[in-house]
Amino acid sequence: MAVSKQFRMGRLDHVHIRVPDRAEAAEWYAEHLGFEPVERFDFWAKGFDGGPLQISADGGATTLALFETSEGHPMVRQETGVAFSVDADAFMDFARSLPGELRRPDGEALQPADLVDFDLCWAYDLCDPWGNQYELNCYDYDRIARELIEADGITPTRYWPREVFDTYER
Repeated sequence: MAVSKQFRMGRLDHVHIRVPDRAEAAEWYAEHLGFEPVERFDFWAKGFDGGPLQISADGGATTLALFETSEGHPMVRQETGVAFSVDADAFMDFARSLPGELRRPDGEALQPADLVDFDLCWAYDLCDPWGNQYELNCYDYDRIARELIEADGITPTRYWPREVFDTYER
């Protein structure tokens, strides 16, 4: 059966994340990234073996479903990355809290200068202790440029030449 031409996929609901210990992972995500368990989904984590522990940093609108590894569900890292977006104040607070215990995907400590310039947004690439990769974005481009990049003397990384965006904008 073909999907209706009027059908549109909805918002991102959750992402499956594998970890060796759900409780340990939930504590790490709470301490470092502000995630909290979502009570209305708690029965999945407590009701049956292998169920996910749903955690969220936005009141449950978007969640990470922490699945504990087992013989039937081996550790498979989320290496393609999951991107989250925050406002400028939260992004600058995050940047200025570095370095801390957060790591880049290569395992090195995440630094303020690890900032990536994507022309429309700024981003940090990071990972949890189990190698699951994330991206933190902020789309208030001009404010971050002024109040973080220029103010703190950060030289961001670029993955492509600025001319690509400038040509697009014309």
